[in-house]
Amino acid sequence: MKGAMSWPFLRLYILTLLYFSANSILNVIIPLKGESLGATNATIGIIMGAYLFTTMVFRPWAGRVIHRHGPIRVLRAILIINGLALSLYAFTGLEGYFIARMLQGVCTAFFSMALQLGIIDALPDKDRSQGISLYSLCATLPGVIGPLLAIGIWQAGDMNIFAVTMLGMAIVTGAFGFSAGIAPKEEANRTEMEPGITMMQSFGQLIKNAHLFKCSVLMLVASIVFGAVTTFIPLYAVQIANGNAAIYLVLQAGTVVLARFVLRKRIPSDGKWHARFMMGMMLILAGASLCVSIAADVGPVLFYAGAVLMGIAQALLYPTLTTYLSFVLPLSNRNVLIGLFIAAADLGVSMGGVIMGPIADMFSYSAMYMLCAALGGAMIIFAYDWRKIMVDPSKISTRQ
Repeated sequence: MKGAMSWPFLRLYILTLLYFSANSILNVIIPLKGESLGATNATIGIIMGAYLFTTMVFRPWAGRVIHRHGPIRVLRAILIINGLALSLYAFTGLEGYFIARMLQGVCTAFFSMALQLGIIDALPDKDRSQGISLYSLCATLPGVIGPLLAIGIWQAGDMNIFAVTMLGMAIVTGAFGFSAGIAPKEEANRTEMEPGITMMQSFGQLIKNAHLFKCSVLMLVASIVFGAVTTFIPLYAVQIANGNAAIYLVLQAGTVVLARFVLRKRIPSDGKWHARFMMGMMLILAGASLCVSIAADVGPVLFYAGAVLMGIAQALLYPTLTTYLSFVLPLSNRNVLIGLFIAAADLGVSMGGVIMGPIADMFSYSAMYMLCAALGGAMIIFAYDWRKIMVDPSKISTRQ
C-alpha cells in the first residue's frame, strides 16, 4: 500500500489509537471515582476541564516548537511525559488526578500537533486529506471502546485493575511511539524557512487571515454544538420516550468512525474552498441539532437520526478544514496557525458545556438544541464563498 495507507503512516494511526485509549477510559473513571469520594460536580468539572483547557492554551506554542525541532523529536519527549501523567493515576487521589489532567493536556497539545503536522509534511498533496481523516478516525475510535472497558473496570470494584491498566497503557504507548518514524518531504527546507511572526502576532492572524478566520469560526460554532451534545445528551435522553443516551452516543461515534474511513477519499485535498461542500456540512449539523431538539415531542426515531447526522458532520468537518488550511496558510507560520485553529475547536467543545448549560437551565434542553440548530443554520450562510476565494495550488509555493 502507498500514500496515506502505507506502513509508516499506519504505525502513526495505531499510535494515535493507543494514546487516546487511556483518555477514553479516564473520561468515565474520573467522574465515577470523584463521586464515590464525595467530590462535588464543580470539583469533578474542574478536574475534567483542566485537560481540555490546558490543551487549548498550549496548541499554538506546540506548533512553533514542532516547526523548530521536528515532529518526531517532540513526539518522543511527549510520550515520556504522558507516561508520567498516566502513572499518577495509579498512585494518587483526586489532587493527583488534577495534576495528571493538566500534564495530559500539555501532552495532547503537542502529540496531536506533532502527528497531524508530520502527516501534512510527509504526504503528497492529493493524499493529505486522507491522512488527516485517518488520524481523526483513530483518535475517535477509542471513544467507542474505552467507555465499555471503563465500566467493566469500575464494576469489578478493584482499583488495582485501573492502576495496572494505566501503567500498561503508558508502557505500551511509549514503546510503540519510540519505534515510529516518518520522513517529512519538507524536512530539508525546515532550517531555510524565514522566521515567522511572533506568538503574540500569530493571534492577530485569527482576524487578519481570511482563510484562518473563516475556518476557525466554522469550527468554533460546530464544536459548541458537539460539546453540547457530549455534555447534555445523557441528561436529555431521559426526557424522550424510549430514548437511550448510550445508544445515541454509540450511534454517533460509530457513524464518525465509519464516515471517516469510507468517505476519506471524498474530502477535498486541492487547496480550494468548496463552498457547496461546506454549506452541506453545516446543513447536516443544523439538521442533526433540529432532530435532537424536537425528539422530545416526536419520539426516539428523530433522536437517533440526529445521532447519525451529527456523526457525519463531526466526521467530515474537522479533516476538511484542517486540510484546506494546510494548503492556504503561509508555510513559515503554518504550524502555529493550525495550532490556533485546533485551539478554536477545543474552546468550542468547552463552551458547549459552559454556555449551553445555563440556557438549558433557563429554558429547556429542547430549546437549547434548537439554538444549536439556529447556530448551524447561520453557519450555512457564513460558509458561502462571498469573496470567491479560490486558491490555485500551483501558486501557493510561490506566494509562501
